[in-house]
Amino acid sequence: MRPGIDRALGRTWVIALVMSVALLANITYVQGFEAQNLRDDSLNARQFEDRFKIDRGPIVADGERLAWSQGVDDERYQRHYKDGAAFAPVTGYFSVFAQTGLESAENHFLDGTDDRLATSNLVDKLIGKHVPGGTVEATVNVKAQRVAYDALKASGARRAAAVVLDAETGAILVLASTPSYDPGDVSTLDRDKAVKAFDRLGDEPLKPLLDKAAYEVFPPGSTFKTVVAASALEAGASEDTRVRAGRSYRPPGAGQAINNDAGDIGGSCDLKQIALIEAYAQSCNTTFAYMGAEKPGNDAVHAQAGKFGFGGRIEFADGLTSAPSSFPKTDQPSLSALGSIGQGSTVASPLQMAMVAAGVLNDGEVMRPHLVDKLRAPDGSTVDTISPERMSRALSSGQAKQMRDLMKAVVERGTGKSLKGTSILGGKTGTADVEGASYNDRWFIGFGPRDDPKYAVAVMTEASGYGIESGPIAAKIVDALGG
Repeated sequence: MRPGIDRALGRTWVIALVMSVALLANITYVQGFEAQNLRDDSLNARQFEDRFKIDRGPIVADGERLAWSQGVDDERYQRHYKDGAAFAPVTGYFSVFAQTGLESAENHFLDGTDDRLATSNLVDKLIGKHVPGGTVEATVNVKAQRVAYDALKASGARRAAAVVLDAETGAILVLASTPSYDPGDVSTLDRDKAVKAFDRLGDEPLKPLLDKAAYEVFPPGSTFKTVVAASALEAGASEDTRVRAGRSYRPPGAGQAINNDAGDIGGSCDLKQIALIEAYAQSCNTTFAYMGAEKPGNDAVHAQAGKFGFGGRIEFADGLTSAPSSFPKTDQPSLSALGSIGQGSTVASPLQMAMVAAGVLNDGEVMRPHLVDKLRAPDGSTVDTISPERMSRALSSGQAKQMRDLMKAVVERGTGKSLKGTSILGGKTGTADVEGASYNDRWFIGFGPRDDPKYAVAVMTEASGYGIESGPIAAKIVDALGG
């Protein structure tokens, strides 16, 4: 060949070789590193075609299966749920369209594609042996979860939720919500039945598919005074510091005064000054409205709320994040005053208010809530254990002890005294008015059991009446947890 032709052929071979190497590299990258992302892409319809051909692993707690798969023919597996309505906030559902709850958070561990299962599953895959997904162990206490769900349902509340945290570790022991639904109704293999179930549940005004414990927020009423009292301690007050009280308080620039509850007339809240512990125990609106409006003021309360977790979404399992709770950052004293008694634009999830109680109980340290305890391979070996993680320090140890004294005073002689002698050692009641509604958001947060307090509880029931009416539910749940 002529030299010019040889050079042209040489360049062609080099270009072809480079293109082949680039193609192989791209295939390797896509299949090796991007395969999972492509499978999970919302635009990839094929991810839903074979989802019931996988033998997903179970979700368990306290040795009980809460969710598991069972073969229905040679190719497909049906997902089943035990006491589905009670555990729906924990397990979520696995449908032809999507998944929620732990079914979503640990989707790839349950379906066996998680990298942490690669070694344990490799030999079985090579010899063609059937390989099921891994097992997810949840942190919930099954007895207490059932007791919580039954108590919320029996309360007659239009909406209700309960959360219990292990204050030292952040483990979620109870995550209950009503109205609820049976995940089995939407996890059917029959697409038409699933669509009808979703349509029916989606049309219900109280949205049973939406977990009220973590994904909805409500005005927390006087339970938020726990945050305000903590900000006063942080600013230098003590439980015995004399604070402003009185029957009425008008914030600077406000057109309307904030008053104490009618039931407080003639009590200690009427006095001009009382000890902080007494103001908290009797839930004097004027005291905490003044604190939020003037001293220590909006900046201090807002900062304290942030230390407990307000202002952001709380991730409690992989990809599962709560609705954000909030306290207004404002230069208007009237708005800050209203927000400081848990009304106005202050809102919180039951999970968030349980974190407030847990931070007080845990010597001021707020632990990140978590719903997964362990992940196990199909052979039973432990692949991963979720370790406790500190989110923040909301209070010093000494300040936290004083806050516990305040919460104990509520039960000893304050608005929660009907709980005296129960498993609840300390707490705070809260009643939030809902504008234009015949019901209130009735709150109780607290800790117990009395002889060895280690659980933080938050209960919200939506019905007529006062926050203390949620207290017996909290006591019943703590009783179920035992010592």
